[in-house]
Amino acid sequence: MYWQRKEKEENPDNEIIEKILEIRKEHEDWGCKRIHGYLSQVIGMNINIKKVHRIIKENNLQVRTYHKKNGKLNTYKGTVGKVADNLINRNFKSDKAHKKITTDTTEFKYYEKDKTGNYQIKKLYLNPYLDMYNSEIISYSISKRANYAAVEEALNNALELTKDQKEVIYHSDQGWLYQIPRYVNKLKNNGIIQSMSRKGNCLDNSIMENFFSILKQEMYNKKVFYSFEELEKAIIEYIDYYNHRRIKEKLNFMSPIEYRLSNEKSVNFNKLPFSIEKGSSNKIHANSYVWGKKLEVQLFGGTIERAKRSLGFPPLTKIQ
Repeated sequence: MYWQRKEKEENPDNEIIEKILEIRKEHEDWGCKRIHGYLSQVIGMNINIKKVHRIIKENNLQVRTYHKKNGKLNTYKGTVGKVADNLINRNFKSDKAHKKITTDTTEFKYYEKDKTGNYQIKKLYLNPYLDMYNSEIISYSISKRANYAAVEEALNNALELTKDQKEVIYHSDQGWLYQIPRYVNKLKNNGIIQSMSRKGNCLDNSIMENFFSILKQEMYNKKVFYSFEELEKAIIEYIDYYNHRRIKEKLNFMSPIEYRLSNEKSVNFNKLPFSIEKGSSNKIHANSYVWGKKLEVQLFGGTIERAKRSLGFPPLTKIQ
């Protein structure tokens, strides 16, 4: 009978389903567009996005992460120092790396036992600096308090990386940490042009808010954290993943670091970006240039052959 023969026939989509399941093992939050981009642009599979959408729907593989709204930390305390003009004016595009940088502070909550054995809510603060060129997190600090010392730690690392460019703009909201003379003068002394969002307008820094949303939806909301160290480690590992392996459609389905390196005219391979090893408590951001033993190069999502094809450079080897 026709239907009996049909049931015995092998599903023609089995190969695609297996590929999607392989992708989901490492990237459980990738949706239809990102999976299609990886299959077509990276693997080189000739497949229509509508087919990918159908297969995901038929096999119940939809992403169910993005559902919870996250609170926002408000650091605005009125005019406590100098308020800069909104030079960015929602123009988040940049044709060069390290030319337009934005920053903000966000908070996370975790639980910790007190002396009586009861759990108390504690807070962790993240201060990242993001490059608008490729949405790469170039520097960040993690602290237990929202203070200037934490912001300055991340700022110093960011200034060191962006000194290769002139007329660099650093954007932020009007939080008190970015108005005080110590912060303003440090930018001025390093030749940085300061820009600020308008009062109470989060859309003026939406590129940074978008990163916070991605971070919390894909990592933070999935688990309850019971110590500062546990949450800190999870954030460090996610930022490393975000910079090295999380591809974006607007970056031609490359990760932020892959996109930056693929567009550079020359790359100094004496300074290779590395991925922080699991279990590390190192706060240096994932793009730091550091020598070390047994650090495995995570260039272009760990795919060395892809790096060679993309840039046309000679074979790369692991750091010994």
